[in-house]
Amino acid sequence: MKIKKGDKVNILAGKDKGKSGKLLKIFKVENKAIVEGLNLVIKHVRPRKEGEKGQRIEVPSKINISKLMLVCSKCGKATRIGYRKSGENKSRVCKKCQSEI
Repeated sequence: MKIKKGDKVNILAGKDKGKSGKLLKIFKVENKAIVEGLNLVIKHVRPRKEGEKGQRIEVPSKINISKLMLVCSKCGKATRIGYRKSGENKSRVCKKCQSEI
């Protein structure tokens, strides 16, 4: 998996196309992720106590990883990811500016 929790990503398709946000959680088996503040759906919550009102809460939902692209921290552009091996360490590299991510 080329993207990790905490990375800044850009959304390529869907209702939030062109927006960017931070990855909150990744589901490797499903090949999906949750992006902070994007791909929001409305969840209806029932009242728990008597006299309390029900609510409509906006919750971020899962989005397919193929619709996400990593944003480079150095150049600030959405980019593909390459790998560079130095000794025993393997690091992610921005394909546009060749800097380590």
